[in-house]
Amino acid sequence: MANSGKITQVIGPVVDVSFAGEGDLPNIFDALEVTKDNGQVVMLECQQHLGEDRVRTIAMDSTEGLTRGAAVRSLGHAITMPTGDGVKGRLFNVIGQAIDGIPQPVSTGGLPIHRNAPAFEDLATSSEVFFTGIKVIDLLAPYVKGGKIGLFGGPA
Repeated sequence: MANSGKITQVIGPVVDVSFAGEGDLPNIFDALEVTKDNGQVVMLECQQHLGEDRVRTIAMDSTEGLTRGAAVRSLGHAITMPTGDGVKGRLFNVIGQAIDGIPQPVSTGGLPIHRNAPAFEDLATSSEVFFTGIKVIDLLAPYVKGGKIGLFGGPA
């Protein structure tokens, strides 16, 4: 479902998009792409069907420079994050792009940012240690996985 539409309204991070046919609307949480005049690609996420041929989206980056009538392309799937061993210890933005100065990891696939929680049967009931990588904490005060931890605090 790689249909295209046009921007009809931009209000801050909220962008309304109109599509050609009624049946061609993207699903809720589907990703859409729009390219600014300077070549920067902005990712949008469909949040609401407004009726007829329009959807309301939320931008995952600055909307400065977006104009009415700009072409929007529906990707037909939700925003995905890369998975695998290559992502361990890395920093990513909300759309899965590496932001730590190291090249994008090679990933065969990804998981959508909106997905169902694991089944109750798949959850672990045993307690495991959460290794922080900080020797003093891991040795003297180890933390349990899944608990609430206030490791680094701000001003008291």
